[in-house]
This record gives sequence, structure tokens and C-alpha cells, in this order.
Amino acid sequence: MSTPPRAADASVEPRLLGVDFSSAPRAAKPIVAAWGRRSGVVLRLEAVETLASFAAFEALLRAQGPWVGGFDLPFGLPRELVEHLGWPQDWRSLMQHYAALSRDEIRETFAAFCAARPAGAKFAHRACDGPAGSSPSMKWVNPPVAFMLHAGVPRLIEAGVHLPGLHEGDAGRVALEAYPGLLARELIGTRSYKSDDKAKQTPERLIARKDIVDALEQGRSRLGMRLKLSHAQRDALVADASGDRLDAVLCMLQAGWASGQPGWGLPPTLDALEGWIVSALPHDG
Repeated sequence: MSTPPRAADASVEPRLLGVDFSSAPRAAKPIVAAWGRRSGVVLRLEAVETLASFAAFEALLRAQGPWVGGFDLPFGLPRELVEHLGWPQDWRSLMQHYAALSRDEIRETFAAFCAARPAGAKFAHRACDGPAGSSPSMKWVNPPVAFMLHAGVPRLIEAGVHLPGLHEGDAGRVALEAYPGLLARELIGTRSYKSDDKAKQTPERLIARKDIVDALEQGRSRLGMRLKLSHAQRDALVADASGDRLDAVLCMLQAGWASGQPGWGLPPTLDALEGWIVSALPHDG
């Protein structure tokens, strides 16, 4: 699928957006959105906002462009799974079919698929899962990314945003699939830096978040950008033991990287049914 111009007005530098998504947003676990702007290799964090409802998320998607957003939710399902189930193999039709299912139907269908497969190969994977180190998008628990797709992608389509390689929309509002764990692992390896469980919100995880923020400010990632923060913003990112604020910023950085890449940095081998996680490199896996 051809990709239209990256912004409705090429003379206007787009704002950057990073979204840590929740399939059940509420005050205790909201969707978190980070806004920023890029100037050369410097990406300045401007604001972080919390969205406690899908209505607030839908309003965010309709924010005036140009903007480029990185969203922490899968944009597609594994081709192997889709073909096995006999579901539509056109992305738009597949998303319409998927949105019409209930969560119980999704869980039962995917559980039956897994039950028929051998140990160690229960889930089907997208081509980007290996390079990104991401959970299969059909997983319905820990994390429930299948439900994140179910809740998020139909709203992206309804809002009329452009999903490069998948769905034509408003070229001034661009949504890319991001994954904060990909960038975090580059910076701190396999160390854990977050938990929603208060008993697991340890000093070690706090130090890991501080190390991520330090590395981002110093530009120590292959994305080649430096994050610019105020003292208050830095303290807030480190203090958030859930990691949601930091994850939103990591997604924003991935969107910032993509905004300066030809074709949004997506591989020419992109499977237009599965989608791709921005900044994952095909030859990494």
C-alpha cells in the first residue's frame, strides 16, 4: 500500500505523541499520553496527560494535526492464525470482523487454537515479534494484547487517522505501532523497571527507571535522539512505579525516530495484514 505524505502541511513540524494504552481505562489505570516536539536530534517532552475513559482517548485521536503517534498496542494479528481460522485476509475487513467479536468469543477462539498446538508453540506470532521481543498479538492475558487490539484499532479507524502500510487516513494524524519494551531493553537489558503490583515496586526497579531516563537524556540508543526534560518531568518519570508515564515517553521517542525516516522506518517486506512495530529491525530476529 502506498504511503501518502507524512503531514498535511510539510512546512509544519508535527507534534509527537506516545500512548501507553489500556484495554480497560479507569482512574486507577488510565491511558497515558506523552506529547513532545523534535528539533534535530533533540526531542523535548511538553506534556503528559492521563485519559481515564475511551471517550477521552477518542478525543485525543481527533486532536488537530499534524502529529505522529506511537501507540503501545498491536495493529494486526498473525497471518498464520488468520489463515487457520479462515478470517478475512484483507486488513480492513479483518479488523471489522475482529471488532464484531466479543472478548469472550476472542478468548475461546484463541484458547482453542492454542490447545491444539504442541507445548512451546502454542501461540502464532507476527513477523515483528522476534525482532521486537514482543508478546504475540493473540495473547489474551499477561498482557491482554488481543483485547488491546480489539479496543484500540477500531477507534483509530473510526477517528480517521492514517496507519502507514495498513489503512489510508488523514495524513496529518499518523498512528504507528510502538513497543516501549524494545527501547527499554536496548538501554537496560532484561532488568525489570515497572510493576502495577505495589509489593513489586522495589528500589531496584526505581533505579532501572532512573537508568533508562539517564540514557534517554544522553542519547544512548540507536534511535540517535536525546530526550529533553525539566527537573519536574524527570522526577515524575522516575517516581511512577507503574512505568506508564515512562512507557508513553518511550513510545513518543519511537514515533520521533519514525518521523524522520523514509517510509516511517517500516520495512519494505511489511506484511499488510500483520503490521509492524516501529524501529524493530527485520534482521534482529
